[in-house]
Amino acid sequence: MGDSIVEVGGRRLKLTNLEKVLYPAAGFTKGQVIDYYARIAPVLVPHLANRPLTLKRYPNGVDQDYFFEKNATAHRPEWVKTAAVWSRHNRRNIEFVLANDLPTVVWLANLAALELHPLLSHADDVNCPTMLVFDLDPGPPATIVQCCQVALRLREMFEHFGLESFPKTSGSKGMQIYVPVNTPVTYEQTKTFAHATARLLEQELPKLVVSEMKKEIRGGKVFIDWSQNDEHKTTIGVYSLRARERPTVSTPITWDEVESAHKKKDAKMLVFETKDVLARVEKLGDLFAPVLTVRQKLPGVAGVTAVRPTRKSISLAAQAEEPSPTGKKAAKARPAAKKRKK
Repeated sequence: MGDSIVEVGGRRLKLTNLEKVLYPAAGFTKGQVIDYYARIAPVLVPHLANRPLTLKRYPNGVDQDYFFEKNATAHRPEWVKTAAVWSRHNRRNIEFVLANDLPTVVWLANLAALELHPLLSHADDVNCPTMLVFDLDPGPPATIVQCCQVALRLREMFEHFGLESFPKTSGSKGMQIYVPVNTPVTYEQTKTFAHATARLLEQELPKLVVSEMKKEIRGGKVFIDWSQNDEHKTTIGVYSLRARERPTVSTPITWDEVESAHKKKDAKMLVFETKDVLARVEKLGDLFAPVLTVRQKLPGVAGVTAVRPTRKSISLAAQAEEPSPTGKKAAKARPAAKKRKK
């Protein structure tokens, strides 16, 4: 069923079941998955190289059972690089795959490893993250539009410290904001900074932001998952496919796009499938490239708590407290408006 022997980057690979449909709603096949990953590899590989990688595999498609794979399969080619990372929970080393080149990426795609989740640190220094991530997860009926509102305030806070930040979609319902560091730092420092930032924003925008994971308090709000800044956790990698109904991708976006989606309140503006991402890279290059090179130092937690809302952030807070046009307050307001016209 659509098997093929190919040479990729000087390596011979057997690709199997190329006609198997992995995204039934879109009719998107395994062959198309492999083709996407092969074509996006020039910008993908630098973000995965030398980072222990957790795979989320869907051998029978996105509507069937899946499994996470941390330990590299024993049936891997001898040229696939791995890194041994000590697991306190398992009390042994785990051999993570390192997607350091195009052949490895294609091999992973052939395993139906649709989602790629790299560590925030490199294999040769797993205790030193090179970046922070703020994972913005909207609780229904909130959407990525509300995430944009939170992201803009986060950017403003980072700018206060002279820090650059870079947004990307999750490829699912939310988005992530990355703050590159690329200077010596520990996960304890990055997690503490991220937690303090999330708590401050929760205090400033209580009707929009939560910093606790409890699902019962997240309805209609944006959960800032600061806990992702941990040596034992991973976040969906940039340019990775997601196991959604359609082949959407975790996509780098510009701050102008964030502002535009927030202003127009249009979540569809930030949904990108494989063909969209390939076209964007062709036109814009790798918008996430600076995350690999920008060197920055984090301020202390005391500096975070000293940040004060600006006129711009106060405006964002006011918007967060506006009732929904479909809510009860809006329904009550409409008859009054008609009466005034008379």
